[in-house]
Amino acid sequence: MTERTGRPAAPAGSGIRRPRHDDDPALRGRASADGHHAEPAHAADEDSGAGHARVVAPRPADPGAGAHRATPAPHDDTEPLLDDTTDHHRGAGERTGPHVADPAARAAGARPRPSPRAEIPRPLRIASEACARMLVIAAGFALLVFLVIELRVVVVPVAIAVLLSALLAPLVRWLHERRVPRGIATALVMVGGLAALGGLLTAVVSTLVDGTSQVVAEVTDNVGSLQGLADATPFRIDVGVLGDQVLQAVRDNQQTLTSGAVTTAATVGEILAGFALCLFALIFMLHDGRRIWGFVRLLAPRARRSRVDVAARRAFASLVGYVRATVLVAIVDAIGIGLGLWATGVPFVLPLAALVFLGAFVPIIGAVLTGAVAVLVALATEGPVTALIVLGVVLAVQQLESHVLQPVLMGRAVRLHPLAVALGVAVGVVVAGIAGALLAVPLLAVLTAAVRSLVASREVAPRAVDPLRPREANPPPALPG
Repeated sequence: MTERTGRPAAPAGSGIRRPRHDDDPALRGRASADGHHAEPAHAADEDSGAGHARVVAPRPADPGAGAHRATPAPHDDTEPLLDDTTDHHRGAGERTGPHVADPAARAAGARPRPSPRAEIPRPLRIASEACARMLVIAAGFALLVFLVIELRVVVVPVAIAVLLSALLAPLVRWLHERRVPRGIATALVMVGGLAALGGLLTAVVSTLVDGTSQVVAEVTDNVGSLQGLADATPFRIDVGVLGDQVLQAVRDNQQTLTSGAVTTAATVGEILAGFALCLFALIFMLHDGRRIWGFVRLLAPRARRSRVDVAARRAFASLVGYVRATVLVAIVDAIGIGLGLWATGVPFVLPLAALVFLGAFVPIIGAVLTGAVAVLVALATEGPVTALIVLGVVLAVQQLESHVLQPVLMGRAVRLHPLAVALGVAVGVVVAGIAGALLAVPLLAVLTAAVRSLVASREVAPRAVDPLRPREANPPPALPG
C-alpha cells in the first residue's frame, strides 16, 4: 500500500519510522510553500493516544493545484508506522497491527489428518507392494508364453536361426577380416553349411536303406537268444507271443495310424516351412546383424539404451560360448559312441552317431535317450553281451562329457546350476515339445548373462564389449572403493 505522498507505506510493526518534516529539508520547504507548517514534536506526543498513529487533517484546496494532496503528519522518531487498511476496517478503539493467528490455535486446528497409507503397518505395506510387482511380472510372463505357444510356427524357426547365427557369425567375421566382402562371406558360410548338412543326411538315409534288410535278418536270428534271456527272468515273457500282439495291435489301429500319417504329413509341411523361414532369417542375421540390432535397441528408453546394449552384447556372447561348447561336446559324444558301436559290430553306426550328435543339444534327456537307442539296437542285433558293452561305452562317454568337456569348454561363459537346467528343460518340453527342450537352456543362459550385466555396478561402453567372444559374457569386477 502506498501513502498519499506517493511513497510506499512501511509495513506495520516493521520498525520503520516515517521521516519528519523538520528532519527533511525538502519536505519542510514543500510544507512552507503550501502554507502550512509542520507541527512540533511535542504536539505529536500530546495528540497520539496510547501510542497510535495520528491522522492529520487535509490542507485547504489550492486553486493552482490540479489535485488535492494531504501532507503526512510528522511522527515521533520512535513511533512505528501502522497499516492504514487495518485501521480503516477496524474501529478507532480497535486499531492494531495486522492480524496474526494464534500459533497454538493454528497448530490445534490445522493438524494434518493421517493418510490411510500411514495407518497400514510398514511390513504389510512392503509385502503387498512386492506381491503386486510379482503379479505383474507373472502376468507378463504368462502372456509371453501364450504368444510363444500360439506363434510357435514362427518363433521356433527364428530362435533356431539365432542359435545358428551364434555358431556361424564368428566364421563370417573371420572371412570378412581377411578382405572378403561380407555378402560373399555370408554366401560361402551358408553354402558350406548346407553342403555339410546335405551330405550328412544323405549318408544317414543311405545307411538306413542299405542296412534295413541286414538288421531284420539279425533280429530274426537273435529272437531265440532273446527268448532265452526272457525265460531267465522271473516274468517268463514269450517273445513270439509279444511280437504277434504287436502285429495285431497294428492291424486293429490301422485307421488311427492312417489318420496319424495324414497328421504327420501336415507336420512335415510345417517343418519344411519352418526350415525355409529359418534359412531366410539366418541369411539376414549373418549379413545385417548389426543393422537389425541397431533398430531393436531403439525400442529401449534413451536413458537406459547404453546399459541395455551392453547387456544384449554380453547375452549374445554367452550364447556364442554355449553353442560353441555344445557343438564340440556333441562331436566328441558322436565320435566316442560311434567308435564303440563300430568296434562291437553294431549296425547303423552312422545313423546312431548322428542321432547322438543331435541329442547332445538337449541337456540331460538327450544323451540318455540316444544312448538308450544305441543299447537297444545292440541288444536286438548282437545280443545282450554286446548291449552291455555298448552301455558301458555310453556311460563312459557321458561321464567324460559331464565332468571334463562341459566345465572346460563352456568355462565361465555359461554358469547354470544343474537344477536350473533340469527345470528349464522340463518347462521347455511342456511348452514346445522337442523344440522347447532344445531352446530352454540357451534361453536360460542368455537371460542369466543379461540380468548379471544389468545389475553390475560398473558400467562400460557398448563398443568395449565384443558379442562374439564368450569371455565377454561376464561383467568386469567392480572397482575397489
